[in-house]
Formats: sequence, structure tokens, C-alpha cells
Amino acid sequence: MKKGLKEFKEFIAKGNVLDMAVGVIIGGAFGKIVTSLVNDIFMPLLGLATGGADFSTKKVVLSPAVVEAGEVVKEESALLYGSFIQNIIDFLLIAICVFFFTKAITKAMDKFKKEEEKPEEPKGPTQEELLTEIRDLLKENK
Repeated sequence: MKKGLKEFKEFIAKGNVLDMAVGVIIGGAFGKIVTSLVNDIFMPLLGLATGGADFSTKKVVLSPAVVEAGEVVKEESALLYGSFIQNIIDFLLIAICVFFFTKAITKAMDKFKKEEEKPEEPKGPTQEELLTEIRDLLKENK
């Protein structure tokens, strides 16, 4: 038990959990933005292109609601394909954004690695080596 607790503390201390938490929070906020984009921009335009259809209400009723004396006894059973279409569009937009974000990060990382891996330019001789060479040349000329 103590070993497991120690490993958990080390895991938390590495920062991976904090990075993951930040990613989840930003991902949730990004998901809301994409959902709003789909619901408030794309779906009305798609509805306009299809003759004013509101996709959020599109459904196939499997069994209608049962109403007795103005009270709903049994709810209707329906396939909400309009909502499903909206969720597919949400997913596709998020997937496209993640793809381009990942591609940009990979490109930046590759560029950064190439800069790190540049071979060092050959250095010239040190001051001591030059002085030794001059000394040897002077000895030869005597």
C-alpha cells in the first residue's frame, strides 16, 4: 500500500497530471465553441440550403406518445437523426482542428530538433596551437 501511494505521489509530482488537466479543461471549452459554431452557424445555413429545415428537430417516430385526459402516459420513442447529424458535424470539426493543431506542433518540433541537431562548425586552432606553430616556424627559419 505504501509503495503504491509513493508511486502515485511521484506520478503527480511529474506534472503529467497537471498537463492533462489543463488539456481537458481547454478541450471542454473548445468543444463548447465548436458546438456553438455547429448549432448557431452551420446548421441554420444547412437548414436554409435544404428549404428551411431545422435539423435539431428531425426525427423518425417509432411509437407515438400516448396521451390520456391531457396527461402523457407514455413518452414517444423516436430516432433523433437531426441531433445525430449535428453531433457528427461537431466531431468532424473537432477532428479537423485537432489534426491541423497536431500537424503544426509536429512541424514546429521538427524545426526545433533540426536546429538542435545542427553540427557545430569546425573551430579554428586555439591560441596555444597558433603560438606553437609560430614558434616552430621561427625555429625552422633560424
